[in-house]
Amino acid sequence: MNSRSMIIFSAALIALIALGGFLPDWATFHITRSLGLGLVVLGLMLMLRAGLVSFGQALYYCLGAYTAGALMHFYQIKEALLLIPAGMLTAALLATVLGALLANYRGIFFGLLSLAFSMILYGVIVKSASLGSTDGFTLTSPTFFGMALGESSRYAVYITACVLTLMAVWGLERYLRTPLGRLAPAIRDNEIRVEYLGQSVRNAVHIKYVISAALAGLGGALTALTVGHIDPEMAYWTTSGEFVFILILSGSQSVIAPFLGALLFESLRTYAYQEFPYVWQMVLGISMLLVISFLPDGIWSLFKSRKTKPA
Repeated sequence: MNSRSMIIFSAALIALIALGGFLPDWATFHITRSLGLGLVVLGLMLMLRAGLVSFGQALYYCLGAYTAGALMHFYQIKEALLLIPAGMLTAALLATVLGALLANYRGIFFGLLSLAFSMILYGVIVKSASLGSTDGFTLTSPTFFGMALGESSRYAVYITACVLTLMAVWGLERYLRTPLGRLAPAIRDNEIRVEYLGQSVRNAVHIKYVISAALAGLGGALTALTVGHIDPEMAYWTTSGEFVFILILSGSQSVIAPFLGALLFESLRTYAYQEFPYVWQMVLGISMLLVISFLPDGIWSLFKSRKTKPA
């Protein structure tokens, strides 16, 4: 992706920060939730570039949310700038352990193993009364730098989400330009040739898996503070399916694409649920079929085609 796109995206986020105080509450909530989902899909995009699809990314999304929620609920830690990194770090630590196993697998085996771990967490939470079982539990408003902002806390979470998204996008873009980041297409196309070049495919996949999980944990923690409620459905396989849905919808050509896809997905789901409450899943399914049929490379291909179109 060229630097011009990054500058435009950065300017758009800065504009959202500047205009956030003038937006209605529903708009800031919608944008913040979309950014949280986009961060998870950003990690999935990193894995897809290496030819891997995780069907269990909800594991780290839920873990990030429950880490932030448990610290607030059980230990009375309400500082958002501690809760968010804690969710991200917990997801990264678990991915470091599980990734040592998953880095040995490819294709459908990688996808199903990641799904299995996600469903294990779902089962543990459902059976745990202390974690609210199937109902989950509600979170109170977080503090920022020790200050309780009351109704303004949602706006503070919104600003935090914009800043962290900007940092994550710039950081991942720089990573993709490193030798390790550039290995992803080579791993996808021919792992044996990568090994002949003296690079460890297993280590490269492991690192990408940990980065992907950390981004998912970050998105989960932000979502928990935004919504104010967490439940086991965050780890269910349908949640992982939503992330894959957004990835297909957005495409994997740019680090910006996941956020456009997440915003479109959230808008489409909200509209479908409001206008067609009994068949809203069918509306999403039809949308998926249309995207696959007419935009097999995702919505970002519209911008790519326009950019490469001769004058």
